[in-house]
Amino acid sequence: MQLAETTVDASEIAKFEAMAAEWWDPAGKFKPLHMLNPCRLDYITAQIAGEFDRDLKTLEPFKDLRLLDIGCGGGLLSEPMARLGAEVVGADAAEGNLPVARVHAAQSGLEIDYRHTTAEALAEAGEQFDVVLNMEVIEHVASPPDFLAACHDLLKPGGLHLCSTLNRTAKSYAAAIVGAEHVMRWLPRGTHDWSKFITPDELFDLLRGAGLEPVDRKGFVFNPISWHWSISDRDLSVNYVTASLRPRS
Repeated sequence: MQLAETTVDASEIAKFEAMAAEWWDPAGKFKPLHMLNPCRLDYITAQIAGEFDRDLKTLEPFKDLRLLDIGCGGGLLSEPMARLGAEVVGADAAEGNLPVARVHAAQSGLEIDYRHTTAEALAEAGEQFDVVLNMEVIEHVASPPDFLAACHDLLKPGGLHLCSTLNRTAKSYAAAIVGAEHVMRWLPRGTHDWSKFITPDELFDLLRGAGLEPVDRKGFVFNPISWHWSISDRDLSVNYVTASLRPRS
């Protein structure tokens, strides 16, 4: 499938296609995401439930919500969203990720619409969603402003955009590049480019520039003693997440 002109960076896509088969191996190259995923899900589910007045104690609290997981990879977030009742579209520009995602969803008894496409192509086609998940993607695109503009267009008025990325600090360089790529070897060298990391203030400015209204930001903090991730109100020095809304008018 030939993708239309987008903000996709071909060299970044090639990195993740080379690792596609390992998405669901908790001890493989995506071990950091498997470790982070419970923390990410706590934030995502709380934000969606709060914005759409849903009770997480019910069987399918996100029923009737249409959700896009952009840069879905192997489906680590798409699957739990589908289990919670959302109608999920998982989109990825790396075509090699999608067979893995489709097979795992089928094995899990989940119906997820996985597509080899981009945010820009979906927006151009007029697709719209209640929620757009944009997790650990923006630091890999060629043009963050254009990418976020497409995410804005993909949201229904009043829709919720959740975006996580890496702060551009000395600490993030030590953790994400020296630690994860060189010392622990969780990721291949070159997976991340520190110059593409974005500070929280920069991301808020980019979100506003795309027509979105930032409403929250939190840090994801790793404790090397307890080997556990937690959500922090104050420490956004390495990994962090933002919530923003498309205004209703």
